[in-house]
Amino acid sequence: MSVTEFDFCQLVEQEAKICDSYIRAVINSCESFDIDFSAGARLLSKPLIEKIQQEGEDSDLLPKITKLPV
Repeated sequence: MSVTEFDFCQLVEQEAKICDSYIRAVINSCESFDIDFSAGARLLSKPLIEKIQQEGEDSDLLPKITKLPV
């Protein structure tokens, strides 16, 4: 079964509501579709990537990126 970006992103959003973490939601979604994490990363939409990046920065898993006020 081939996983579409739309299906994967929808499952990630649903999982994020349950477990309150986008990072955990991606892991759970990869396990649900039985796909490798690198394959799951390619299926993420830009808004989901931004949410995951923000979550990583907020929890000090990623360095904070300074943004210019534009």
